[in-house]
Amino acid sequence: MRIIILNTFLLIALLFYKQSYSQDVIPQKECINDSFLPQIDSIKRVMLEKGYTTVREASLNMESEYEAPVIAPLTQGAWYYFIFIGDVTSRLYEVRMYDANDKQVVYKRNQWAEIDGNIIGYAFIPQFTELHMVKPVQVNKKKKKNLCGYIMILKRLPPVE
Repeated sequence: MRIIILNTFLLIALLFYKQSYSQDVIPQKECINDSFLPQIDSIKRVMLEKGYTTVREASLNMESEYEAPVIAPLTQGAWYYFIFIGDVTSRLYEVRMYDANDKQVVYKRNQWAEIDGNIIGYAFIPQFTELHMVKPVQVNKKKKKNLCGYIMILKRLPPVE
């Protein structure tokens, strides 16, 4: 009987503890931008034809001039392709990628008037199997706080024999 009472007390204490700290977490809201859908579908179709498959994709709720870090485990020697799509009303788009030692391994920058415009894409073959951090950022004319961004990580499949 004592064990049941003790377990019940511990369960109640754990619930109150979790409730008191759960308010400190700011959840990432999903950002939905229908204008991205044709671009996403087109990119996926082209990349599939080149032998890539999507391993991770996410919409990003972003604020002008602030990075939105995404951590991805990458395998040594595998062929990856990263794509970031920014809000069409932004004027500058940048993506930086860092390895596990915080060494910058990729830097890409687009401006609104360029051919690629709001899309940054680059291939990457990691030298080590480790976590990498991708940090997209966009600068908006009106310094919006609720910008949408979209990131895709694709991996090239080995050829079928």
